[in-house]
Amino acid sequence: MSERRIDGFFYGLFMDVGVLRNSGVVPVNPRKAYVDGFALRVGNRATLVSSAGARAYGMLIALTHQELERLYSAPGLEQYRAEPVLAQRIDGSPVPALCYNLLAEPRPDERNPDYAVRLQRVLRELGFPAGYVNSITGG
Repeated sequence: MSERRIDGFFYGLFMDVGVLRNSGVVPVNPRKAYVDGFALRVGNRATLVSSAGARAYGMLIALTHQELERLYSAPGLEQYRAEPVLAQRIDGSPVPALCYNLLAEPRPDERNPDYAVRLQRVLRELGFPAGYVNSITGG
């Protein structure tokens, strides 16, 4: 019997199922989605921060709890913690999901332009709104 899968809401480079596969997990049922009330912040790493009126786009992807733990225990990702969110599929239907965010927001002086460029490329390839893609900066 296989382990149950749950939806994760991914807003960074893990939106790319190829990146997930290279991380040793089996992504299932990827769907475009968004969460309202959150904004994407890119410092040294990306995270979502609470922000009234904001919208962050990403992908809902089903993984097992074990796979999620494996992803976020990798070096450099230990500061992420799971939070429940109510994502909206692009067609408008709500989906409860786990979303991993940093324990502390990036400092204002943190920059990662390389990450921002890579993230913009993934967002474009997935067909997210151009205005959102262009709003991504490296800090």
